[in-house]
Amino acid sequence: MKRIAIVEDEAAIRENYKDVLQHQGYAVQTYANRPLAMQAFQVRLPDLAIIDIGLEDEIDGGFTLCQSLRAMSTSLPIIFLSARDSDFDTVCGLRLGADDYLTKDVSFPHLIARLAALFRRSELANQQPLASNIIEHGALTIDVNRMQVKWEEHAIELTVTEFWMVHALAKRPGHVRSRQDLMQDAKIYVDDSTITSHVKRIRKKFLSADQAFDCIDTVYGMGYRWDSQG
Repeated sequence: MKRIAIVEDEAAIRENYKDVLQHQGYAVQTYANRPLAMQAFQVRLPDLAIIDIGLEDEIDGGFTLCQSLRAMSTSLPIIFLSARDSDFDTVCGLRLGADDYLTKDVSFPHLIARLAALFRRSELANQQPLASNIIEHGALTIDVNRMQVKWEEHAIELTVTEFWMVHALAKRPGHVRSRQDLMQDAKIYVDDSTITSHVKRIRKKFLSADQAFDCIDTVYGMGYRWDSQG
């Protein structure tokens, strides 16, 4: 049974989501604030975390919690679920390492579908190895079985969403992949600005390993391309 943690300071909302997810067969733990959640996470991480941004007296407590969780695990699926719907908050959440950002007006079927998609992608990391599931282009190596990416033998720590976006680009170097293509391959359904934020974060991670990295090209009006010369 998959374990989901919900960090939400409004009791009625917290319990409502808990009831819905338990009826879907998930084990759900809820926390009203960041300290309580961190205390539990330091003992055992959930399989997926759903986090609000404002947590009791911490206006951006969810952002801080996301940073802490991402430092504890690079692959744990994290979703922000917040009433705050500005582009600024969405971009901040994704830059801090969240895999998805939803507003609280999202329907329950839509939320459940997004959770299921994240779980499906995470489970690929536990499948039995296949000999042919290695992609190599120049300094880039992608091990699909282990969901690992290396650049010049340096490990690039990517979230689940970021991994599948890099995979989508690198499996066909030189080919332009539209934002819709990237969403389809990464099994996410977001707006164009969210895809742009993910790509910026991916570039930043590669640049931290190699300041000369320039293999992800933006093809304006069309999408992105992995430079076949990279």
